[in-house]
Amino acid sequence: MHPSTTPSGREERGVTVRDVARLAGVSHGTVSNVLNRPDRVTQKTRQKVEEAMQRLAFVPNEAARQLSGGRSRLLGLVLLDLENPFFLEVARGVEDAASAAGYVVMLFNAAGSADREARALEALREHRVSGVLLSPVSRMAEGVPRLRAQGAHVVFLDRRAPRADFCSVAVDDHHGGAEAMSHLVSRGHTRVAFVSGPSHLRQHQARLRGVRAAAVVAGLDPDDIIVFREEMSVVGGERAGRRILAEAAHVTAVVCANDQLAFGVERATLEAGRSVPRDLAIVGYDNVDISSHAQVPISSVSQPMYEMGRASIRLLIDEIENEAHAHEQLLYTPTLIARESS
Repeated sequence: MHPSTTPSGREERGVTVRDVARLAGVSHGTVSNVLNRPDRVTQKTRQKVEEAMQRLAFVPNEAARQLSGGRSRLLGLVLLDLENPFFLEVARGVEDAASAAGYVVMLFNAAGSADREARALEALREHRVSGVLLSPVSRMAEGVPRLRAQGAHVVFLDRRAPRADFCSVAVDDHHGGAEAMSHLVSRGHTRVAFVSGPSHLRQHQARLRGVRAAAVVAGLDPDDIIVFREEMSVVGGERAGRRILAEAAHVTAVVCANDQLAFGVERATLEAGRSVPRDLAIVGYDNVDISSHAQVPISSVSQPMYEMGRASIRLLIDEIENEAHAHEQLLYTPTLIARESS
């Protein structure tokens, strides 16, 4: 509640926890428990406090609650790239699960930038959030130790934990890459390209390793797999598609590190008058809506995006609330969804 000015010109202070306690006839600590640990208060007392809050139009101040020793209900979510529909679906799972548990989520988009990620983590530290879900740009973001030193809990999302003292929710990207390559080999393809985002992205590195491992199993030379790197977007995929057609005409199939890239490769191929999959077979990664709605529906390695978001919140809240919490590193196994593009 913001201060207001009385007719005499004096500033009137906002309603405080002590005002609520006085009106309800309880202690300051009881009001704090109603706000932060309602399970510790009887229903009758909680009702008295809530009625007092309503009469006084009391609005809890998150920062004040934390400074008084209460646990914040505020969480942070820092995602690698919100232009990727994969992360939007993950965020939906996070928000649904957090809301059901009584927490509020602040969302930040790192947009693939370590600087933006650092600013987001610093902003969350300043807000004194209880916990952060992080899909990191680099292996260990600089701001993570500072958050933990302040008492915030951090769970890695779409990335395996860098150490055993962190929780994480990730997908076995090596397996996913291998599944994509094995699928193409089963269709008779031996000359394959891999379209990826920036080389520092560990998820894409793991997918490429999986592609190469499956090539070895099939008796192919993994070094024959040509790698094209572009920005992780449909436009980047279009550029990669044109490069493949111009620079690697012998290639008959492509594994893309996400579905946006795959959509772009398909668009470039069709615009060049080529056929998908007869001239170029394509497999994407993530299985977002864009894959099934493409002109030629795109085969894709499917990840449980929504469930990953929900699972990450479950781990984070358990770490916040449970003193006996044991760190977990959840690893989902992706599955290939075959469509007309391959």
